[in-house]
Amino acid sequence: MSEPREAAPIAPGGSAPSEQPELKKAITPKLLLLFIVGDILGTGVYSLTGKVAGEVGGAGWVPIIIAFAVAMVSALSYVEMVTKYPQAAGAALYVHKAFGIHFLTFMVTFAVLSSGITSASTSAIFLAENVLKAFGLEESLGASAGGVATGIALAFLVLVALVNLRGVAESVKANVVLTCIELTGLMLVIVVGFFTVARGEADFSRVILFETQDEKGMFMAIIGATALAFFSMVGFEDSVNMAEETVDPVKNFPKALIAGLSITGVVYVLISILAVAVVPIGRLTESTTPLLEVVKVGAPGIPIDTIFAFISIFAVANTVLINMMMASRLLYGMSKQGVLPGFLKGVMASTRTPWAGIVFSTVLAFALVLTVKFVLAEETIQALGGTTALLLLAVFGMVNISVLVLRKDKVDSDHFRTPTVLPVIGAITSFALISPLAQPAQNYVIAGGLLAVGLVLYVITWFYNSAVKARRTRFRHPDDLGKP
Repeated sequence: MSEPREAAPIAPGGSAPSEQPELKKAITPKLLLLFIVGDILGTGVYSLTGKVAGEVGGAGWVPIIIAFAVAMVSALSYVEMVTKYPQAAGAALYVHKAFGIHFLTFMVTFAVLSSGITSASTSAIFLAENVLKAFGLEESLGASAGGVATGIALAFLVLVALVNLRGVAESVKANVVLTCIELTGLMLVIVVGFFTVARGEADFSRVILFETQDEKGMFMAIIGATALAFFSMVGFEDSVNMAEETVDPVKNFPKALIAGLSITGVVYVLISILAVAVVPIGRLTESTTPLLEVVKVGAPGIPIDTIFAFISIFAVANTVLINMMMASRLLYGMSKQGVLPGFLKGVMASTRTPWAGIVFSTVLAFALVLTVKFVLAEETIQALGGTTALLLLAVFGMVNISVLVLRKDKVDSDHFRTPTVLPVIGAITSFALISPLAQPAQNYVIAGGLLAVGLVLYVITWFYNSAVKARRTRFRHPDDLGKP
């Protein structure tokens, strides 16, 4: 990811900043498609396949299809917004243009930031579990394996912070390589699954079996599992940050985003069906690495444990890096905008990286990993994955409403226009999936804690700006938030 740039001077009266060079339009349609597929693929399908099956039994593909439909509706709203306003700030800009309420813009931005930190924490934990698998340490460590995994997760977050501090030039080529690694792991699961089916060793009767926990009704179980499965579908919203660097975004974004989400949706549904058909549901739900179980059962003669574990490590490592970089950039950007304390805009003189934002976001990720390990115990992955989905569903709901509000804002250029009924459906379903019907209490606790941190920082900044600077706390240039 590019290093943060210095903000341009603000002219008296809060006028627009001086002219900046335009970003190079280097992302072609094929590269954009690969970026979107790579951004969606990752931790969710690797870690949550068994958890979704644990909620509804073998019919885990049902909530995955529903989650895909909800994501697609919101993706079409994003397509309208990014082709109408081809700037890099994403949801924060759309909500700000629709409502013009600076505090609301702040909370949406901090929710996006928090979703990145929860996603990175989920990925770090899953990566640590795969490290133990890769080196065969689970059995030898015994009861202490959980503590060692937590230590590895924290150490990896430190490593990511050090890489970010040093300065990482994120390139599309690197994204292509990591996307290929992610796809290799998932394709391996699908191929092994089909071979198992061809040998007549798969049990498809499990695929239509509904089994719910805690005596939940079928409807409630599906709603809860859909909210959990939604974590596997997020990531496409990051692509809007590439709008200014995409060749002809009005023409290419709709095709790339719809195709990318559709490809990943098909892959996820195939895996959810094959996983249950190959592996007994109980074994699948109890495993911390469920897709590895599919390969072990379907291809027992291949020493696949280490290979697949390393593939999983590479697949989720990129998720941690991208999300922590995004979080540190947003902290830096909001501090430069004057809506977070000034210390968060600290930049290292030697590397020009936002050291304060990197350190602060890493501390928050540390707190999350330790909280879910020692407070929530067994609910670790579900809690963090569910919290990521909760935060982004709330943001998606606001984006869908913004689409409808901004229909009155006419622009000179042509742009994609989603059917009016879809943003309505998107807003209703997004908000329904963040209701207590779909979300367990711990997701609200984690999300509320993160947003409370943002609120405290905002209040401190508001008092400081009022008492010392004698100016209002507001976004001066919200369209600059997502720029490198």
